[in-house]
Amino acid sequence: MDFSAYQNLWVFIETDDGKAASVGLELLHPGVELAHQLGQKAVAVILGKDNTEAEKAAIAYGADQVLSVEDPAYEYYNTEAYTYGMTKLVEKYQPSILMIGATIIGRDFGPRLSCRLKTGLTADCTSLAVDTETGIMGWTRPAFGGNLMATIMCENTRPQMGTVRPGVFKKIAPDSTRTAEVIKESIPVPTDVIRTTLIESIREAAAEMVKLEDAEIIVSGGRGLGKAENFSYIRDLADALGGAVGASRAAVDAGWIPHVHQVGQTGKTVAPKLYIACGISGAIQHQAGMSGSDCIVAINKDPDAPIFSIADYGIVGDLFQVLPVMTAEVKKLKA
Repeated sequence: MDFSAYQNLWVFIETDDGKAASVGLELLHPGVELAHQLGQKAVAVILGKDNTEAEKAAIAYGADQVLSVEDPAYEYYNTEAYTYGMTKLVEKYQPSILMIGATIIGRDFGPRLSCRLKTGLTADCTSLAVDTETGIMGWTRPAFGGNLMATIMCENTRPQMGTVRPGVFKKIAPDSTRTAEVIKESIPVPTDVIRTTLIESIREAAAEMVKLEDAEIIVSGGRGLGKAENFSYIRDLADALGGAVGASRAAVDAGWIPHVHQVGQTGKTVAPKLYIACGISGAIQHQAGMSGSDCIVAINKDPDAPIFSIADYGIVGDLFQVLPVMTAEVKKLKA
């Protein structure tokens, strides 16, 4: 099939109150690299009510071009509205590749959009590559519980679509002096398209949610904690460091801490500057969610625990003895 009319790589920039969410800016990093390998443009696509701030952020983080759609219907995410608007854009501009963050929004938006466009979608990707000869993307994602990495290609339809885990790629250093073309599009949404309406946004509840993907320091606890009450050791160190609390699947499955804290294959993918794993053996499923951290510190009684194979620093010892000392030392240094 001839797909020569399909050009450029698109990155969907998710927004919150007009500001670009971190995941879209992260995806511009590989998006720009892959687009330039193909000799094409990396295009940031934004749907919202007032996109000025998000447009500037997308350009600062490397976008070659910005497609900006502004309308009151796009102020808050709505499946029907966003699918309608993006479908119209894709039909007009015919991108070859479309990348979306695998967030709560992206996991809803991606499948609906791909069905509307009659193309494939590879979900929850952790690695990306492109064949410069054919323009075919290789979307790599964990399969069979993380025991196998599958690379999926969509050769027969366009655009090639995939959702990519937050935290897998790191944002480049922003450059506020960059300039790029901003194309404004007006795509009003017919009233009969929208079947759901946002009545109220409760920010208080959202504020309590843990945003591990954005945390620079994470202290995680696992099965070695023994019981829910012992997460107080994790919280004390996290508070002293100004970090967030994470957990392994074993701790979550045991009911010691909510799923929102889970790091790993079936949780969140994170890449903080510092990741401290306490009482976590480090199975491949957990490593898949945190191996991209800049510095990994492991604390475990078992010297043969797999976590030590990827740790920059390892402490073989009883976490109930180690953590209080670490917390006290951190507080002393900060004082």
